[in-house]
Amino acid sequence: MKIMTAFLKYDYGIKERGDSLEKTAFLPALQQVSKEVLPFWLEDHGYWEDKKKLQSKILEFAVENNPDIIFFILMRDEVTKETIEHLSKKYITVNWFCDDQWRFENFTKFIAPILTYSITTDKFSLMKYHHMGIKNVILSQWAADDYKENIDFDRIEFKYDISFVGGKNTTRAWIIDYLNKKGYHIKCFGSGWNEGRLSYEEIKDVFLHSKINLNLSNSVQSDFRYLWFSWRSIRPYFFGQKRIEQIKARNFEIPCYGGFQLTNYTPGLEDYYTIGKDIAIYTSLEDLSMQIEYYLNNDQKRKEICLSGYKRSKDYTYEKRIKEVFEEIK
Repeated sequence: MKIMTAFLKYDYGIKERGDSLEKTAFLPALQQVSKEVLPFWLEDHGYWEDKKKLQSKILEFAVENNPDIIFFILMRDEVTKETIEHLSKKYITVNWFCDDQWRFENFTKFIAPILTYSITTDKFSLMKYHHMGIKNVILSQWAADDYKENIDFDRIEFKYDISFVGGKNTTRAWIIDYLNKKGYHIKCFGSGWNEGRLSYEEIKDVFLHSKINLNLSNSVQSDFRYLWFSWRSIRPYFFGQKRIEQIKARNFEIPCYGGFQLTNYTPGLEDYYTIGKDIAIYTSLEDLSMQIEYYLNNDQKRKEICLSGYKRSKDYTYEKRIKEVFEEIK
């Protein structure tokens, strides 16, 4: 089985942001499914400069290599509908839809009908596909790029009490500001924070050596206090589309690498972890502050949850997710 991938090489196509998840996680997982994986990197063929040229290069690459399957993880119009329609007539085309929770109506429903298979991470969107008559839809989920084996939880020397890894935005900055005012010191890593971005190996190290790993919401907050944090909060509050919480890779990465996770609640999270046993969740700022205080002062309980979440995560890797997807495609 020959698989062509049309992926972004860098995070959001920006070299300064480092390698993309497509390159570090999806490509290696696909290489475990097939010995013939042919990467087509969008940035190398006019992604930023010439979208028309990019379409021609994609079609040429497909003709030259004659793949059985073409795998996309589309963000917007980097591959046009016309190009996808042309490819779908000759090859099996597959797209991993990342944000069906809030992008189904303005993105997915226009692309899914012209694909051979659609993969969604949102079980609540399955009925939308079916209502459109799309039957070749596969439910999968985010994951971690690997599972850190044989961690000795009794010998971990913590570097941080509380950490957060993820890009800075107004929502997350508001939460961190609230916690700082409560007297907690949060070590923040990622684009926009003072500590800056980390490599994947450095991220894994942070997860393992933090007493508490925060997984903070990336959606527009409904808490009215959010408006008072910054004038920039006003527009997202009233006009932002991203109002639905969604499971992300971070939910699996933290426990897979041996970290204790304190995360915002996301619908469907209970399908993968037992809340209160494998992970801890918060539902408000006050709730978050209370739980931070509790788990910082209850080492044994925190360790029990951490270990349970770690054991539960053994099957939550991209390699296993992709293999399951291709079993369905077969």
